[in-house]
Amino acid sequence: MVISRWEPFGELATMHQGLNRVFNEVFPRAWEHAFRWEEVGVRVWAPAVDIFETDKNLVFDVELAGVDPNDVQIRVEGNTLYLKGHRKREQDAKDQRYHHLERFFGSFCRSFTLPHSVDGGQIAAQYRDGILTLTLPKKEEAKPKTIRINVSKG
Repeated sequence: MVISRWEPFGELATMHQGLNRVFNEVFPRAWEHAFRWEEVGVRVWAPAVDIFETDKNLVFDVELAGVDPNDVQIRVEGNTLYLKGHRKREQDAKDQRYHHLERFFGSFCRSFTLPHSVDGGQIAAQYRDGILTLTLPKKEEAKPKTIRINVSKG
């Protein structure tokens, strides 16, 4: 008896490849021209966001490569942070016929519920190398405090 390792996602990948092959055989190139994703509005994108916490801040790193920082709006309402923006497509790209396109273009909108421990009115925003970093300071009462233990002799 041979023991083999079960790869649950391997079966999904095989099924995905099979479906791609079927669509490519049935609709060779017409499929691409009939369904232009950006025109139909099926492809929706949202930039990737990493959120981490330090002793003093809650930090959001938003991946915005190719997005003009002037095309991004940051808004806080109550305890919700909203990011809204737009990635423009190059003008010359409209006449090109892509073989493969993975980058997303168009508008995006993200929202995040902020914990009550941060001060949403004191956001600092910095854009560098395609990453927008939002730093939200914690309220004084939420910052960790070190408590010293007094030892009594006797």
